[in-house]
Amino acid sequence: MGRLTEFLMKAPPPPKGLDFSMPMMKGWVPRRLQPWIYVLTALCFQFSGGMYLGALDEIRGTTNFMIEDVMFLLYSSLAGMAVWFPMLFKMKFRFTNQQLLCTSAIVIGICNIITMHSHSMPVLVVVCFFAGIAKIQGTFECMSNIQLWITPRRDFAVFFPVLHIILLTAIEGGGWLAAWIGYHFTWEMMHVITVGTMSFVLLTQITLCRPFCPMPNRLSLKGTDWQGALLICITMLLFSYIFVYGDYHRWFESQYIRMAGAFALIFAGLALYRLISNRYPYVELRLLKCKNVVPILIVTTLAELAFGAEHTLEEIIYTEVVGLEELTKEYQYMWALPGMFLGIAFDIYWLKLQKWKVWKLIGIAFLSVFAYALLMYLTVGVSVNIEQYRLAILLRGFGYGILVPTLMWALNESVPILEQFFMGLFVFNIVHMYLGGAMGYGFYTTFISYFLTEDMVNYGRQLTLTNLDFSHFLFGELCCVSPESSRCSQLAFGRFMGDSYLHSMMLVAIKQVYGYIIWYSLILSSIFLLCDIPAVRTNIRKVPLWPVPAIEYLAGRRK
Repeated sequence: MGRLTEFLMKAPPPPKGLDFSMPMMKGWVPRRLQPWIYVLTALCFQFSGGMYLGALDEIRGTTNFMIEDVMFLLYSSLAGMAVWFPMLFKMKFRFTNQQLLCTSAIVIGICNIITMHSHSMPVLVVVCFFAGIAKIQGTFECMSNIQLWITPRRDFAVFFPVLHIILLTAIEGGGWLAAWIGYHFTWEMMHVITVGTMSFVLLTQITLCRPFCPMPNRLSLKGTDWQGALLICITMLLFSYIFVYGDYHRWFESQYIRMAGAFALIFAGLALYRLISNRYPYVELRLLKCKNVVPILIVTTLAELAFGAEHTLEEIIYTEVVGLEELTKEYQYMWALPGMFLGIAFDIYWLKLQKWKVWKLIGIAFLSVFAYALLMYLTVGVSVNIEQYRLAILLRGFGYGILVPTLMWALNESVPILEQFFMGLFVFNIVHMYLGGAMGYGFYTTFISYFLTEDMVNYGRQLTLTNLDFSHFLFGELCCVSPESSRCSQLAFGRFMGDSYLHSMMLVAIKQVYGYIIWYSLILSSIFLLCDIPAVRTNIRKVPLWPVPAIEYLAGRRK
């Protein structure tokens, strides 16, 4: 793999401006149109998947799947995406662009056809896993071919934010599109549309492109540690099973979770032994010795635990308490997209134009999470209009748009060798896309269950056989007559013990969890903003003290 880096270092300087052309495109295709065709192809891959959460209600209504089943299928797809990162450049320099894109499109199309007709969880887990592999391979092939069009100098402070414009647009827009199609048609229709988009990819590759491989001497896949990759995949799926189904099975009180935990430790040990003992492991562990790699992974884990509130707490508010349908709920989530775009623009300003320290930028991202949690804590209620949550959702998107491109850029600056960088992306995305999200889901569902049970017990202590003190119960607007009326109290108590009681307890539990998120994010943002942590690279200018620009501005005004 050393010749890969040598080949890239000896490559001629890229053309600039309108002279940019793509050698895999046929000559009659206009140059201005060439990169946009690959942008559209990348969006087609990103909008694809194995199972679509936007149509969750329709899927549960026509199948026997629980929400945990659909979440596990989602993490199976993410496992395929994460584990394939070390193979991306190997595949690019082994096969042509047509072979990679056409194969990825065919695999995704077949996986979506199987998903429509199969309700077997083992089959769907395998199908979603391979759909994730094809999705990341197709996306990478598209974006790597237009990288020099985005930034001719290969400036990753520009490339990673632009890349995440496509990724985050597909993430938020894909959920809304699946919900819209499920509302007007059926949830299977989203899979039909995906098959259609993959047919479009095949058509454009056949008619507009020709086979091209950037490496004159093709790299061989011989010697790839497939056994190590398989052990890592099994370990990832077992850990995701524990976190997703943990609260449903009462964690280690269930034999299923105990067995999954035992097998997860066994396979984790075998995978670690394989990576240490093999001469050419699937992932080189020495990348963890690179400067700032371990801190970046720790920050990623902490960030995913903070952003786990999006997947769990908001889902409980909109589904269980407010009772929104999927389309309205996904439309509500779309308000995170403008915040993400603002965060990405702020990233480019900070990293590319000002070249300030990256750790303080991460502190601003956690400060955005703090503002989001504080607004949700102050806003959550039974009689609150859903429009009042939009500012908090936008702030959440702003923090997410800052954090993910920044951490990926910091990882690239910390791992100078190209091959190790893609191995670092593998480890980073295991934490970012996979284990961090699964851990957050498992932890927040457990916290909600714990606080909900505790609150119900505390309220239940006010009930005795000899005395009912209604002043201890928060009836709110349930009673329409004077509180002294016994009939009013009985009516309010009856409604209280129904759905309103459960919803009130859920909201109290959700507020308690948001309270802990407020302190958690505030402490992290204070650490990153107040502590002068060394920069990822040495030529970054220090961020001035916050009062300094204002003082300089006032001094200039006086002159």
